Amino acid sequence: MPDFHNESTERLFKVISGLSSVEECKNFFDDLCTIKEIMDMAQRLDTAILLDKGYSYQKIAESVKVSTATISRVNRALTYGSNGYRTAIEKIKNSEEKK
Repeated sequence: MPDFHNESTERLFKVISGLSSVEECKNFFDDLCTIKEIMDMAQRLDTAILLDKGYSYQKIAESVKVSTATISRVNRALTYGSNGYRTAIEKIKNSEEKK
């Protein structure tokens, strides 16, 4: 994967990590991204969650409405990536356990 980290992307990540509420995140992403970009990111996260739960590609494609190419890409990131999805999934699981 090409290294895209530079001053601009570091600033972006710092801003995102500094947002202190879901509302602030919604507002920032509403301004930053198109609706399609936000929906695509949400679908990728949903895909990662279902892959983590052991769902088949076919079930994921049907329920999340993504292509098998997208599922494969997310699966590759889950397996060989930077653990971003894994960290997010663990945070989701921990949050759900506290409820």
